[in-house]
Amino acid sequence: MTISDQLARHARMTPAAAAFTFAGTHRSYGQLDDRVSRLANAMAERGVGTGDRVAVLAHNGLEIVETYLACARAGAICVPLNFRLVADEIAYQLNDSGAVLTVVDAPLARTFADARTRAGSPTARLVVGRTDDAFVGVESYEDALRTASPDHVPSAADLHAPAFIMYTSGTTGRPKGAVLTHYNVLTQTVSKALHVGMRQDCRTWLIPTPMFHIAGLASMATSLFVGGRTVLGRSVAFDAAATVDLLERERVNCCFFVPAQWQAICDLPDIGERDLSALRLVSWGAAPASTTLLRRMVELFGHADITTTFGQTETCGVTTILQSEAALRKIGSVGTPMLNMEVRVVDEKGADVPPGEVGEIVYRGPSVMTEYWNKPAETAATFAGGWFHSGDLVRQDEDGYLYVVDRLKDMIISGGENVYCVEVEDVVAAHPQVAEVAVVGVPDEKWGETPLAVVVPADPAEPPTNEDITRWCRERLAAYKCPRRVSIVDILPRNPSGKVRKNELRGRARSLSAGGHLA
Repeated sequence: MTISDQLARHARMTPAAAAFTFAGTHRSYGQLDDRVSRLANAMAERGVGTGDRVAVLAHNGLEIVETYLACARAGAICVPLNFRLVADEIAYQLNDSGAVLTVVDAPLARTFADARTRAGSPTARLVVGRTDDAFVGVESYEDALRTASPDHVPSAADLHAPAFIMYTSGTTGRPKGAVLTHYNVLTQTVSKALHVGMRQDCRTWLIPTPMFHIAGLASMATSLFVGGRTVLGRSVAFDAAATVDLLERERVNCCFFVPAQWQAICDLPDIGERDLSALRLVSWGAAPASTTLLRRMVELFGHADITTTFGQTETCGVTTILQSEAALRKIGSVGTPMLNMEVRVVDEKGADVPPGEVGEIVYRGPSVMTEYWNKPAETAATFAGGWFHSGDLVRQDEDGYLYVVDRLKDMIISGGENVYCVEVEDVVAAHPQVAEVAVVGVPDEKWGETPLAVVVPADPAEPPTNEDITRWCRERLAAYKCPRRVSIVDILPRNPSGKVRKNELRGRARSLSAGGHLA
């Protein structure tokens, strides 16, 4: 069943049951099903057919959920776009996906209009909320629903057809679109639901992460599968106090936060006095967490199951889970493979490494993506030997528990967001005062890690400043990708083959002097 079929099933069985809540607005399953049918019909009226791509550039809200579900019902492929991206980045993804329609939040309309112009794309637009009348060719989302037919049409999607193209930053600079089928989403959903045990006390789920993230999509699909109620959090800026208010007020049972968010929650002065007794399942992932934080979570939320999840966009979310009973006994581990997921730890030649040794974790299973959109060479390389190569370096202990050691791919995880160094390096290197640059992740108390640009200046007498590089990057990259600091060096350390020794730079970065030079 597609996510649209699951919605229709609950709408028939329990039409009055609450399905989604956002900012005080509620949708029952019956109401949601009606609006999704209208939106699917509105898409068809605007020429969207089976296999066509529909992009979504929106903050969290009920409309983004409706668009995901309507795409499945119409047989279209949904393309979630990161609302933090700048126009150039959005334009690339519009062109690469070939989107024919975009649902856009009014506050993002200007950025999208700029991206649309740069892309040279004729993409039609449905805008959520009020926008400037100066935008030509814009239609109101609500008007489109109001005038569309409410007739329910059976899902036009084949179970093995693409459902989503989820863009994930690539090591070659440009993002790659991971193609996830309806079957990928379904098997991930069933596996997660069975891990939860289909428990009756897990019926209200909070999604605080942006819905363009695989974590948001996967959580939504799981809640929908079991007929639960999903509470959407605001995605613009995380507010720990407001989030705890929401957990308490909505009596949330299940939630997922990245470590930086859990840290902010645990640091609230009154957290021990809040009534969070409804919590039954709390989980974290997407970035490393300190053992200090994990012990604090056990102290505060010990009445709930505390689980660690690990995975990536290309695997439709979760690949391994550390269950609550092992949370302290195996602290620091990301657990064992989840249901329907085969895992191996291999060396550079694809041979299994023994327990205790470091290797790359590779996957095989029904929730692994089918391909990278329009990138056959990258797809073939990623599936070398018939296994999906994750780029994550891990070790496995004698009990089969996995521990992440490092990332084979050149990636930084900042506040749960993936930042690929090559993409940032390409931008910084174009600055006229930069001769060479290497970008590495450095520890950050708030975000886990942030990008540091190590720069060899074009003219040693006039090196670029932090402000120079920040201003340059802010015009060309999403804010979370921009280097927080710049270090000026005379030469980048390299190995005999000419590659920059980034491990050495990371080590030296810990001794950054006040003047911004690596010691």
